[in-house]
Amino acid sequence: MSAYVPDRAEAHEAGRIHRPHSPPPHRRRRLRIAPADLSASVTVFLISLPLSLGIALATGAPLQAGLVAAAVGSLVAGRLGGAPLTVSGPTAGLTVVTADLIQQYGWRTTCAVTILAGVTQVALGWLRVARTALAVSPAIVHGMLAGIGVTIAVAQLHIVLGGTPQSSVPENLRALPAQLADLHPGALAVSALTLAVLLGWSRIPGTAGRIMRLVPAALAAMLTTTAVALAMGLSLPRVDLPSWSNHALAGFPEGPALPLAAAVLTITLVGGVETLLSAVAVDKIAATRGGPPVPRADLDRELRGQGFANVASGALGGLPVTGVAVRSSANARCGAVSRNSAMLHSLWIAAAALLLVPALELIPLAALAALVMAIGVQMVSLHHIRTVNRHREALVYAVTAVAVTFLGVLQGVGVGVLAAVAVALHRLTHTRITHEVRDGVHRVHVRGQLTFLAVPRLSRVLHLIPEGADAVVELHGSFVDHAAYESLQDWRTSHRAHGGSVRITGLRTGLTAVGTPTPTGPDGADAPDASSARGEPPPSGHELVRGVSAFQRDTAPLVRSELARLAREGQRPAQLFLTCADSRLVTSMITTSGPGDLFVVRNVGNLVPPPGEESGDDSVAAAIEYAVDVLGVRSITVCGHSGCGAMQALIDSEPGGDGTPLQRWLRHGLPSLRRVASGAHPPARLTAREPADAVELLCLTNVAQQLEHLKAHESVARAVAEGRLELNGMYFHVGEAQAYLLTDARGTPVFADVRETEADLTGAS
Repeated sequence: MSAYVPDRAEAHEAGRIHRPHSPPPHRRRRLRIAPADLSASVTVFLISLPLSLGIALATGAPLQAGLVAAAVGSLVAGRLGGAPLTVSGPTAGLTVVTADLIQQYGWRTTCAVTILAGVTQVALGWLRVARTALAVSPAIVHGMLAGIGVTIAVAQLHIVLGGTPQSSVPENLRALPAQLADLHPGALAVSALTLAVLLGWSRIPGTAGRIMRLVPAALAAMLTTTAVALAMGLSLPRVDLPSWSNHALAGFPEGPALPLAAAVLTITLVGGVETLLSAVAVDKIAATRGGPPVPRADLDRELRGQGFANVASGALGGLPVTGVAVRSSANARCGAVSRNSAMLHSLWIAAAALLLVPALELIPLAALAALVMAIGVQMVSLHHIRTVNRHREALVYAVTAVAVTFLGVLQGVGVGVLAAVAVALHRLTHTRITHEVRDGVHRVHVRGQLTFLAVPRLSRVLHLIPEGADAVVELHGSFVDHAAYESLQDWRTSHRAHGGSVRITGLRTGLTAVGTPTPTGPDGADAPDASSARGEPPPSGHELVRGVSAFQRDTAPLVRSELARLAREGQRPAQLFLTCADSRLVTSMITTSGPGDLFVVRNVGNLVPPPGEESGDDSVAAAIEYAVDVLGVRSITVCGHSGCGAMQALIDSEPGGDGTPLQRWLRHGLPSLRRVASGAHPPARLTAREPADAVELLCLTNVAQQLEHLKAHESVARAVAEGRLELNGMYFHVGEAQAYLLTDARGTPVFADVRETEADLTGAS
């Protein structure tokens, strides 16, 4: 880490700026490298070396171009960029674009396009538009990466089988039967061995596995397959690194201006978005890992730094570079504390490119192709697919992925944007308005967003109701804009003036048009019962019956088929969710889950009694055992919340108070209280701030402590040891409507914003 140099104000305050007649002080400005940066740089180098060669192979560029991009890009971006822990280099996300450029216009023109893309990124960075790039729908970004991944995998499959890839996915698919009929056994064996090592390296059990995993899987695969190929004397195409004296540099761009401009734009945007998403992802890792604080990324500066890196890489004959998620994440997880790690990594790459050429030329091309094919497959992330499906954007994801695969990156992203706009418009305009007469009452059902676009249809249906009739308008949407609200209120006023009655359900204060409060009381949208007309709250039983009736009428028809399926197949929840009985915690709402998703256990204080005759509690223990051993849940989450009355009661309790059932139950929370009071453990904290008060500190600490109790249960300990169960902690701040996830960093319970802990934003690279 660089030595700290105070500015003039700080130095003057410390007495370190001397008068002119004083002898000049001895200046100590030598560069200091933190041991964590040194070790992280070596790990990232071992990951980056084979990937850089593999990506160069996939693009059809000179293999040295991958090493140039990794060395120059990481050095320049590491020094000038705004994300200290981001590692730059060639990326799989730009493989398809670069390969097309090389095939159509040659290598020198491709280098020139890289330079122009870098200049454009610098300009965009100065215009401070970096944050705008993050507004692109994640479904489009992940769909683009998936399409690129499929393109890479299909192309590299031909090299894995011992052949030569074609120029596009359709041509590669058409050529595949002939390639399968003409297999090269040696190449196939080397590729299969490479994939086996890649997939199995992280699964080696025991102490030997932990030691072996100090070597990255990609490097282990290259070393293993190269050694086996040499030992067996296989005659295979190998890495060919020409003399550096013949290395081709950038030339003047030659070709039609419009296609070249489109290529510049594609590299600028795809590279820029991937860089910024990587920087955001690394920020999240750094914020939750503990240790010395690392400054958050300056995204505009990071975009400028990547632009300068592309200018340098293109000028020196390297591939386009971006901030790469895989290498950057590894850098952060290995404990890097400054930009020195990325810069040292570039020096190791340069040294390898100059000194290890004979060793690198022993690597079979089939092994590199298998490595890149595995990266391509990983870019089709199941995590991303589940996420976009949960947000009802699977169509946008699929359209983008297919379009990128068969049309190209820029065209595919354009199609994806159009699909996203079409889906948004469909949701905005697709409002169902139906009318029925039941028991002499005219009922109008409105499902969807009630905006000005739906006002004509709403007006037509409302005018089907005869004057003087009883009417009920049931709104099932979540938003009513001002135009629709005014239309609805005007009709209601007119209908009541002609002797009719109107009851509107689902229209509540805070959910209507901005600045238009909903009336309540006898003239309000929701008809009151007799008790509310007298100014008294309605009996709770009335509220319950009303709610169940609304479910039966409105929701049951929508979920009946799904519940029928669950009734036939039985429950198979993936998660056990153990939380407090507090009425403000609605588990299905804060987890966006539906029937059959969660196995929920609720009690006062979200407590997990340790197993044992004296302190155990059969109800909680039985639920845990049933969830783990019978239902086979894959995760258990303990969720606490702000303002927990149980935690307040623990703080206010007197020693020995165990006279009531509640007091006896709260004894299971005493270990949490002792953990806070003893000071033996570092206090719990949120990444954004310290706990607001003693109650919030205890609420946070209690989640971590109950997870420790959970681990003591036999069924849980066994499932965790077998790798089929993971344990999570969560804290929900009721007033903020904000969830935080627990990461246990160096013994300190740290809770991070759930949006900051969502993994794999950019997929594999």
